[in-house]
Amino acid sequence: MFEQSTPALRRDQAGWIFVHIEGAPYERGLQHGQLLAREINSAIRTAQYLAKWDTGEEFDTFVNAAIDQFTDRVDDEFTAEMRGIADGAQVPYEQVLAWNGYMDLLQSWWPAHVSQTRPQLAGKPWRGRLGHHCSAFIATGSATRDGRIVMAHNSWDRYAAGDAFNVIFDIVPEEGNRILMQGLPGCISSLTDFWITSAGLMVTETTISNFVGYNTCGSPEFYRSRKATQYADSIGSWCERFAIDNNGGYVNSWLLGDTKTGEIARYELGLHYSGFEITKDGFYSGFNTANDLKIRNQECISEGDDYNDVRRNGARRLRWMQLLEKHRGQIDAELAKEMIADHYDVYLDRDDHPSSRTLCGHLELDDARFGGADHGPFNPWGANDGKVVDSNMAIQLELWARWGHPCGRPFDAQAFMRRHPQWNWLNGYMRDRASQPWTLFDAVR
Repeated sequence: MFEQSTPALRRDQAGWIFVHIEGAPYERGLQHGQLLAREINSAIRTAQYLAKWDTGEEFDTFVNAAIDQFTDRVDDEFTAEMRGIADGAQVPYEQVLAWNGYMDLLQSWWPAHVSQTRPQLAGKPWRGRLGHHCSAFIATGSATRDGRIVMAHNSWDRYAAGDAFNVIFDIVPEEGNRILMQGLPGCISSLTDFWITSAGLMVTETTISNFVGYNTCGSPEFYRSRKATQYADSIGSWCERFAIDNNGGYVNSWLLGDTKTGEIARYELGLHYSGFEITKDGFYSGFNTANDLKIRNQECISEGDDYNDVRRNGARRLRWMQLLEKHRGQIDAELAKEMIADHYDVYLDRDDHPSSRTLCGHLELDDARFGGADHGPFNPWGANDGKVVDSNMAIQLELWARWGHPCGRPFDAQAFMRRHPQWNWLNGYMRDRASQPWTLFDAVR
């Protein structure tokens, strides 16, 4: 369907950077690095700063950990792609490797390492990324307007980190599936995790908060997710490939759809346990808490019951339940845009009250008087974007995306820091977000 002879290209549109790359592993990496050199250097600079702020460690600590853990665990194809990125952007390969493994290293390896090597700090989480990450759903059958699959996602993170989330990649590898995905400059995997492929797969996820456990001898999540997406032709194949040599890093509730069968699934893979659900008629949501009981109770630690606590992630779980009840049989791509931008606060029973509890997250507006907001009040953290796709679009390798809050609310970084100067340590590392329109992106024909 997609004959390809188009050279690499970059197009800036509505706050996004659209990048098309193709070819052999090193060549497509070189294209990636050259087209996004400025953004790669900026993203790594910010990562270095935030890693030190959150841990007290120089970035070399994580670079060395990446070399030790990942060098023999990433195969030649994707090592070559990262080497191409490094050469294209003129960045040391070792930094590119650590940047790709940032979530494995900071979210998973660092807390485990500290617990094992510094008993006085045992149980202390990486404070840079706690309970609030993403909102997502996938629906099919009688839940949607015409029975097709509909998938939506927004990426929650500290806005300084989320500034790097504005890339849409169209990747045409020599072997395997063509991929259209949201991604980060310098990374071979989506990491924000919104993917569609020429095999008809639709893939997204939300992080499982407060997961503990890590295997330094396993393969990193960024490599397993990219390889599974590039080579899998079914939901089962994707899950099987992703589980190979699992290191327990960056653990998520994966939501997957197959346009060929109309099936959707929710797959959770911990270090020791996994959960899997699949249906041709239903709705799965993601809200940063494990659904599998063994993972939730035996592989996660939490100050409270995030699954039920409507001051915390339980608020978004309940809101997804309400929206499904309200819109069952009506969900399509246009309605999904509204759902992923929803501002109903179930704890306060208030409409249009953006906060840490709403599907479109706005921790910067939350005074935290009711608890639940990471790091206390007015944290510059929340939904950085919105993405929506249905199965007909996925077959054509098309998706809708909105940069900035999916509700369209702008964010003025300097004005925010004047109102809340306790966050001035982010000055120079956090940018403004203008209100942008929903924009249709498709693979280059």
